[in-house]
Amino acid sequence: VYGASESGAGAVPSARDQAPEILRKWMDARAGTGKPVYWIGVGDVYASPSGEKVFGTLFFDASTVIWPAEFKGQKAVQLTRKIGVPTDPKTGEIMTEYKGKKLETGGFPYQVLSYWLENGRIRATAEYGLEPNLIKTTSVNGLGWRSMGADTLVVNAPVFINHTMPNGKPRQAWENYDFFLHTPGTIAEPYQLSFVAYYDLPAWAGKGKTVGHIVSWRVESHDEFPPKLLAWAKENAPMWLMPPKDMKE
Repeated sequence: VYGASESGAGAVPSARDQAPEILRKWMDARAGTGKPVYWIGVGDVYASPSGEKVFGTLFFDASTVIWPAEFKGQKAVQLTRKIGVPTDPKTGEIMTEYKGKKLETGGFPYQVLSYWLENGRIRATAEYGLEPNLIKTTSVNGLGWRSMGADTLVVNAPVFINHTMPNGKPRQAWENYDFFLHTPGTIAEPYQLSFVAYYDLPAWAGKGKTVGHIVSWRVESHDEFPPKLLAWAKENAPMWLMPPKDMKE
């Protein structure tokens, strides 16, 4: 289920080989072709409507792809882990406490994202947890794409979050992802992302709304992580440095 089929007479095309071009191009960029890939992010979080910078953030996700053979390239699955850590709004150093209280950094130990084409759009769902506490987010309008110049494809993913958390509290938020897929060889980092979101302040930072923004790019190994982010992850979140290897995990 990973990568291309073997060449030669009688070779059976893999599910990835059978996928529509846009879906294959999207999955190759977002989650790779079999080996783990990583998206590194750096950003800021501002109080709304005041505009005060509350904290910065360092972020990464680790992802891999599955092309289930039974779907014959019409559906792909991304297995991912993602986590972020706040940074001091002035110094940029990783924060371990806030106003004298120790910070407990949260993250997704896993998410299962599914993608398929429907009516000319890339449809997507993101799932975490099990019933009765399953959290499932669906792209209402799907992911759109458009060319930007001769060498860049932009994939846009607006996400409207409106569900009840396992603790019974409602959660509403808006996120927007703009992925820039540059033709390999044209720039040093061919896969880039600009992310913006409107959501509640994390509980440790108080009450109110925030606007967050992150710029992100894809790397192929831990050696390409920012040194202080990699050091923090090795000490505090080692599991997040690799994606789930399969659905069983």
